[in-house]
Amino acid sequence: MTELTVFFMIVGMSAIQYFMATRNPFILGVIMPVTFIGVMTWLFITNRIENNIMYIVLLIVGLILLIEEWAKGRKVLRNRRQEEMNKMKKKDL
Repeated sequence: MTELTVFFMIVGMSAIQYFMATRNPFILGVIMPVTFIGVMTWLFITNRIENNIMYIVLLIVGLILLIEEWAKGRKVLRNRRQEEMNKMKKKDL
């Protein structure tokens, strides 16, 4: 498996992670990192990623990206909720 394929896999998982992070249950943000760790470990065990250092670097970078997307998604959800609360408060006044 080429590094480019792994890169696109990380980007795709990052987009899914952001979408899931903007949903109400915060636990949905755990699904993609666990899936990513599983897929990367499977690729390493089946020798599609031959180098130990490359495996570790891709794993760390991927997890950092997924956690960052989760944090961004939660922030957007929080801001959206706050805007709705502000609208409700304006209508009450």
